[in-house]
Amino acid sequence: MNELKVVSIHGQLVADSRDVAEMVDKRHDHLLADIRKYLEILQPRDYGTEKFFVESTYYDVRNQLRPCFLLTRAGCDMVANKMTGEKGVLFTAAYVSRFGEMEKTLNAPKILSAAEQLKASMRLSLETSEELEQVKEDVSEIRSMVENKITLDHGEQRRLQRAVGARIYAVEKDLDARKRLFSELYREIKDRFGVTSYKDVKHQDLQSAIYYVDAWIPKQIS
Repeated sequence: MNELKVVSIHGQLVADSRDVAEMVDKRHDHLLADIRKYLEILQPRDYGTEKFFVESTYYDVRNQLRPCFLLTRAGCDMVANKMTGEKGVLFTAAYVSRFGEMEKTLNAPKILSAAEQLKASMRLSLETSEELEQVKEDVSEIRSMVENKITLDHGEQRRLQRAVGARIYAVEKDLDARKRLFSELYREIKDRFGVTSYKDVKHQDLQSAIYYVDAWIPKQIS
């Protein structure tokens, strides 16, 4: 009994009915007749005959087109179940072994050549570079949101208040005048930074606001 040939066609492992016939010591036309009987039973019941047998053809020694079938593992099971004795046992052992070997081969990690490894490395580098660019864009967008939307927190508001107080006390001794200057300076901060309250000054503008306050001169002095 020759070794059964199992091949992968469109991702499905199959054996040729001619090889199966040779292994089970049966004429090929007789095996085809048996398979057609199986199909007659399976087709009306919608079992999906292609899961067992796939119709095919081949050219004989006279270059004439002849029919054959490709048997899946389930198809081999069906043929083997109809057999008894030593031939059935040997055929079962042969197809189970060959299908198992081919499944392992197909599922085994592919060993890449040096050229393929280089291509894979270059492709990975390109993908990593593209991902890095996307990350940079995302970070830039987040930074823009932070800079344009986040205003002073409580501690930063207190820093700006202390800077305002220090400047007012530095330029004016009169208590009543100081009240007017506080209003004036806070109004100018709002105008300078385009906000409705000093609390709405952007986080990124805090230091600029403090510099502005430190250099501020009341209108009556200027």
